[in-house]
Amino acid sequence: MTPEPASLCLGCWQNLHLPIPLRGPWSAPFRVFGIRPSRMNPNTCTICEMAFSKIMKARAVTIDATVMFADLRGYTALTEMIDHEALSSVLGAFYDDCAAAIWRYDGILNKTIGDAVLAIFNFPVHQSDHALQAVMAAREIQHSFTGRQAELLRAIGRSDIELGIGIGIDSGETNFGEFGHSHRDLTAIGTVVNRASRVQGAAKAGQILVTQAVRDRASDIIPGLGSDYALKGFAEPLTLYTLEAKMPVAS
Repeated sequence: MTPEPASLCLGCWQNLHLPIPLRGPWSAPFRVFGIRPSRMNPNTCTICEMAFSKIMKARAVTIDATVMFADLRGYTALTEMIDHEALSSVLGAFYDDCAAAIWRYDGILNKTIGDAVLAIFNFPVHQSDHALQAVMAAREIQHSFTGRQAELLRAIGRSDIELGIGIGIDSGETNFGEFGHSHRDLTAIGTVVNRASRVQGAAKAGQILVTQAVRDRASDIIPGLGSDYALKGFAEPLTLYTLEAKMPVAS
């Protein structure tokens, strides 16, 4: 967990033992060469984004990772009811809450997809407890957004809309790297990503659903029995666990 902005790139220090400054006067020479905080996680740098093609000499690798999808429920209904400025404020609050929590727990906010975000934990900052870190980030997202939910609804002049976030999390081996040729995209693909997306689709507003793999790795904070869900694209029902969206205790 990184509670404050890191002064050195966490990815470069951990993987390459290179002290790449991100902030302060020592970072200025690096900015000249285009080395700056990454948009996916400002506690890592743009060198980390080029790790595959420039450093690892591989287009993709198989990594053990935790993938989280978060989706803003009620946004589609809002698009037909309020103006663009109000919509932007709601979406901005959602993105801000997601980014702050994901970065605090050393994940990357890999993509924003309309009213949803995709986060990946365990690259470039490696963590033995990355599933737990993702779970803690999900709790913080729910807590932060719930705390400002009433204010957002008052600001847009609506109280009849269900506005909340549905989150799905899965863990396991996934293919991570640069995909495409004319347009290169740094992301993760595979069953874990697809499953996390479907799990998120099953989550209600304000709910966090996790798979058995996540529960096995973070069982101390995911008590109770799971429920079987029939998810699109999967032949057999999956057992999912509901995580209580309580405020995480700071360590």
